[in-house]
Amino acid sequence: MEGEGELLDLSHLSEAEQASILEVLLRDSELRCRDEGRVRTLQQKESDPVRLRSLSGAWFNEERNKRHRDTKDGVEIVQASLRRRKPRIGSSFGESFIVKLLLPAIDGLCFVCVCVEDSDEDWDSMSSGMTEQDPNTLRHGSSISSLKSNNTLSGSMMSLFSSGEFGAVEVKGRILFSLDYDTQKEELHVMVSRCEDLAAARKNRSDPYVKAYLLPDKSSHSKKKTSVKKKTLSPVFDQTLKYKISVSEMRGRTLNLSVWHAAPLGRNLFLGEVELELATWDWTHTHPDWYQLVPRVQCNQDSISSRGIMVLSIKFTPAGSEGAGLPLTGELHIWLREAVGLLSTKGGAIDSFVKSFVLPDASRSSSQKTRVVRRTLSPTYNHTMVYDGFQPADLKEACAELTVWHREGLKTHLLGGVRLSPGTGLSYGQPVCWMDSTEEEVAVWTSMMQKPNQWIDTTLRIRTNLVQRPE
Repeated sequence: MEGEGELLDLSHLSEAEQASILEVLLRDSELRCRDEGRVRTLQQKESDPVRLRSLSGAWFNEERNKRHRDTKDGVEIVQASLRRRKPRIGSSFGESFIVKLLLPAIDGLCFVCVCVEDSDEDWDSMSSGMTEQDPNTLRHGSSISSLKSNNTLSGSMMSLFSSGEFGAVEVKGRILFSLDYDTQKEELHVMVSRCEDLAAARKNRSDPYVKAYLLPDKSSHSKKKTSVKKKTLSPVFDQTLKYKISVSEMRGRTLNLSVWHAAPLGRNLFLGEVELELATWDWTHTHPDWYQLVPRVQCNQDSISSRGIMVLSIKFTPAGSEGAGLPLTGELHIWLREAVGLLSTKGGAIDSFVKSFVLPDASRSSSQKTRVVRRTLSPTYNHTMVYDGFQPADLKEACAELTVWHREGLKTHLLGGVRLSPGTGLSYGQPVCWMDSTEEEVAVWTSMMQKPNQWIDTTLRIRTNLVQRPE
C-alpha cells in the first residue's frame, strides 16, 4: 500500500471531474490490455528476438525505465488517491457506488463493455459502462431487416467492424428520413427528420441521436451525427447530413443509420439501425419514408460473397483485322477502368491493385498488374492489359482471371476477383478448377467472342468464392 505522503488530495474535485478521471483510467486500462494482446501475438509469430524487441516496443520500455527509475506510476497513485480520498460533505450514494464499482475493474485491467459503440472509432463513442448484470445474460438481437435489398451480407455490414455487446436495450421504434443527391455539387444529402417509439434506455427515457456511415468506409470522414435530443422517445431532429461523393463512388456504398442513447461517461447504448444499398436506390424518390429500426445482426468475414464491384471493358481483335496484316496474331484487350466500394477486412480506405492472368497460362509471363492506387475504396486504375498469340478457337479454352489485392506494407491480401470464360469446367479436354465463371461472367466472355473488334462494357461483382487453383 502506498504511503499517505504519496497520495493526492482529491476531495476538492467535483463529481463530474472525478467521473472524467475515472473515464481516462478506464481508457488507459483498455489500451494496456490491447497492447498486451498485440505483444502476445507477436511473441507467437516472431522468432527473431531483435525484430521482436523492436516490434513489441520493449526497447522503449527499457529506455523509459532507465530514465525514470525512481518515478512512481502516475496511474497507480491516482487510483490509490481515489480509494483513500476523504468523503465530501453531501456526496451522493450514486457517486460512491460508481467509485467502488469502477476501481476494482481498473486494478484488474479488465472490464465489461456493454452496448459499446464501435470500439475502434473515436474515443467520444467509446463505452466503458460497468454493470452488475451477468454478461452471459445479455441478449444478442437477431432479426430480418424489413428493407428489401440485394445485400450480399448475412447480417449488418456495420457489424463487420464492430465489437462489444449489443442487446442490453431491446430494439424498437422507427426512423423517418429521406435521401437526395445534388448533381451539381456532387453531394449526398441525408435528411434525418425524426424517430418514434424508441426504446427507453434509462428510467423510461432516452437521450437519442442518429449516426451515419457510408460503408464500407467507417473512418471519421464517413461518420456524421445529429445533435442529441434529451429525455424523449420520439425525438425531432430535422437535420441534414451531407457527404461530398461522386455518383460512381456512391454506387458501391451502403448507408448505415444507427440510433444511440447518449449516456454519461460515453456509455452510449445502441437503439437500432437501418441499412440501405445506394446502388439500388431510386433517386427520383426524395420524400421521407418511415423505416423500422432493427437489431445489429452479427456476421463475420466468411459470410461475405462480394467485396465490391469491378468496372471493365474487354475486346478481342483477330489477326489481320486492322489492315496491313495487323495485328500479327489475335489480341485480347482488357481495359480495367475502376473498382467501386471495395470492402477490406478492417474497413476504411485501402491501397489496392489488380493482377491478371489468361489461363491456362499461369506463368510469370502471363501475369500483369495495375499500379497501386492508394487510400481509396473506389480506385480508378484506367489500365489496359494486352495478351497476344490467340486464335478464335483458343478463346473457348481460356479464362481471363482478374483479382483485386489489398497492399498493407510489405504484405498483400486477396480481396476477390472475377473470371471471364466459357465456364465449361474444361480446358483443351481436361477438367480444370478455374473454369468456374458465373452466368454474368460467361455472358461477357460470350459477347466478346461473338463481337470481335468491339468493346464489351461490364460491371461485375468482385466475388470471394473463386476456387483456388494450383500454383
